[in-house]
Amino acid sequence: MKRLLLFLVILAAATAASSPPAKNWVLPMFSKEGHRTLTARGSEARLISEHQFDVTDLNLTVFSATHPNQIETIILSPAASFLVDDKIARGEHSMRFLRDDLEATGTRWSYDHGRKKVSLDGQVRIVINAQLSSILK
Repeated sequence: MKRLLLFLVILAAATAASSPPAKNWVLPMFSKEGHRTLTARGSEARLISEHQFDVTDLNLTVFSATHPNQIETIILSPAASFLVDDKIARGEHSMRFLRDDLEATGTRWSYDHGRKKVSLDGQVRIVINAQLSSILK
C-alpha cells in the first residue's frame, strides 16, 4: 500500500512537471449560494502538484460578500503560487493590493481567501484613502 501511494505521488509530480502551462488562464470561485467570490486571472498558469499551481501576471479580484457584483479588492503580482486546498495565494515578488480606501504594496506576501487576510513582509508601503479624524484622540 505504501509503495502504491508513493508511486501515485511520484506520478502526480511527474505529470505536473511535464504538463504545458495554461495561457490566459481564468479561475472563478463561487459561494454556496452561487455568488462569485473571487476571480483569478493570469497570463500563464502552471500545475506544480495536485495541491499547488503557479501563476504569471496575477490579477486577483475579490468580490463583496454583501453585494455580489461589487469589487472589494484587487491584488496584482507578477508571480504567485496558489495553494488550492487552503485557498491561499502567495508570492515572493512584488504585490499591489487595491481597495477604495487603501492601497498597499510590498514583497513576500500572502492572501488567505477564507480569512480575507493579506500579509506583507517586505518593502511595505501603505496609503490610506480615508479620513483618520479619531486616530489621534
